[in-house]
Amino acid sequence: MKKSLGVKPYLFPMPVALIATYNEDGSVNVMNAAWVGICSENKIALNLDEEHATSRNIKKRGAFTITVSNTEHMKQADFFGIATANKMKDKFERSGLKAEKSELVDAPIIKEYPLSLECKVHKIINDGNDFTVIGEIVDVKADESILNEKGDVDIKKLDPIVFDQAGRSYYKIGEKAGRAWHEGVPLMNA
Repeated sequence: MKKSLGVKPYLFPMPVALIATYNEDGSVNVMNAAWVGICSENKIALNLDEEHATSRNIKKRGAFTITVSNTEHMKQADFFGIATANKMKDKFERSGLKAEKSELVDAPIIKEYPLSLECKVHKIINDGNDFTVIGEIVDVKADESILNEKGDVDIKKLDPIVFDQAGRSYYKIGEKAGRAWHEGVPLMNA
């Protein structure tokens, strides 16, 4: 028998996505946000609190980048979720990471992370309770070190971490369990 847990954000796994923007003074701001997801082939949705510096920056600049966190930089990713730019002006500098300006959008790319999505604001939805940003992905930048022989991202080389909301923990991606659009084929003729 299943037990009711009430309303919880328990969709597993949740990404550890870093949202990078420029502050009003041009300095780099990065926020760790688990409530991020792909919502169509070229769109990504961010659900944020409107009081975040990141939210203000996105509204002002109309752009942001999303970086997929990996195990190597988990310490910095966690720090970006603990510290707030509203109170810590040198937040990015404390991380020890470096950034470069995207050539396509008005937002920074964090150099040390191997995968970044460059996004421009497509739509902002503010219904009084939630602040949702729909971003259009204009390009994806990947270090060659995480690509397979076909030129696609190899998840094992990327070594991403995911967030467990229930256990308040980070996990490494495990081993391959099966192939999408293949494992269920036998049921098509059942």
